[in-house]
Amino acid sequence: MGITLQNINKSFKNFDALKNINFSIKQGELVALLGPSGCGKTTLLRIIAGLETASSGKIYFADTDVTQLSAKQRDIGFVFQNYALFRHMNVAENVAFGLKMKPRSIRLSKTAINERVNQLLGLVQLENFAKRYPDQLSGGQRQRVALARALASKPNVLLLDEPFSALDAKVRKDLRRWLRDFHHELNVTSLFVTHDQEEALEVADKIILMNQGQIEQIGTPAEVYKQPKTAFVAHFLGDVNLLHGYIENNTLIIGDFRKDMKEQGNWADQSAIAYVRPHEISIAKTARKNDIQGQVVRIHTAGPTVFLEIAVAGQPKHIDVSVSYRQYEQQQVELGDNIYWQPILVNIFVQDELFEFMI
Repeated sequence: MGITLQNINKSFKNFDALKNINFSIKQGELVALLGPSGCGKTTLLRIIAGLETASSGKIYFADTDVTQLSAKQRDIGFVFQNYALFRHMNVAENVAFGLKMKPRSIRLSKTAINERVNQLLGLVQLENFAKRYPDQLSGGQRQRVALARALASKPNVLLLDEPFSALDAKVRKDLRRWLRDFHHELNVTSLFVTHDQEEALEVADKIILMNQGQIEQIGTPAEVYKQPKTAFVAHFLGDVNLLHGYIENNTLIIGDFRKDMKEQGNWADQSAIAYVRPHEISIAKTARKNDIQGQVVRIHTAGPTVFLEIAVAGQPKHIDVSVSYRQYEQQQVELGDNIYWQPILVNIFVQDELFEFMI
């Protein structure tokens, strides 16, 4: 079942938490609602769930207007950040709870409930943990129980609020991969809230990136990462170098570097900032056409990756470059060396748009 939001707004007294939110999610998509803390993503998720009321706008599940329906009537599964499991119930009882609470007229038989619980525990790979209690499980196992419980009634839509944020990094990474595979098996329309860029980029089919109650960009992980529509998106989705230059005749000029920017639109002659990620920079020990000269002022090795800091004339900050350890050895880069470099992938924004990041 697809989801469509039309002109959703939410205000609390004098504060506008959500401003003119519009998007659609296709049946079976796994979508990340991504943004910094306080950007409105959890409020939006709660409005979709029916736990909060929008100040204005419409919500559709498929072709049905659910704006005025209660959470119970919307047929959604909700997974909370803190698991929300009943401590006095074992795993099987937690998963079965919602099924047992249904009105008698539509409640499954005891046998059918047990079959459904066993099926779900198999899906979340906890079939041998049915009799254990929440305090006997790891954080990752508890979250899988919460997911099984949310799916017990076969909801049309699955909503997850920061489902992995309380877990340590290793467990979080394992669960991300598991959720991706698990979701493809289920084919249920899912929306999850996260502030973790890596999580959204790895797991989601589509990312809705929010900032200050508004949508900044919607797209696939590759689209939002490689083709950011705003300076905020480029800045939020990973480390970037801000290179000071200017545009002249639709050409970006940074020192001796020139790049035709017509593919990104027609630009007036003006000062600009080029956003370049550390791994999107090519380096060499001898000068090539279009290279910028700099000096290596710091080298830091982190496993298979080597991070270089390069001081460049005319740039207020050092340039960060990341290369593979193999490339680093081949280049034989040493501290204090002159180095030649140039951006591979560039996104540019005019200085006014970047003011908030330059303070």
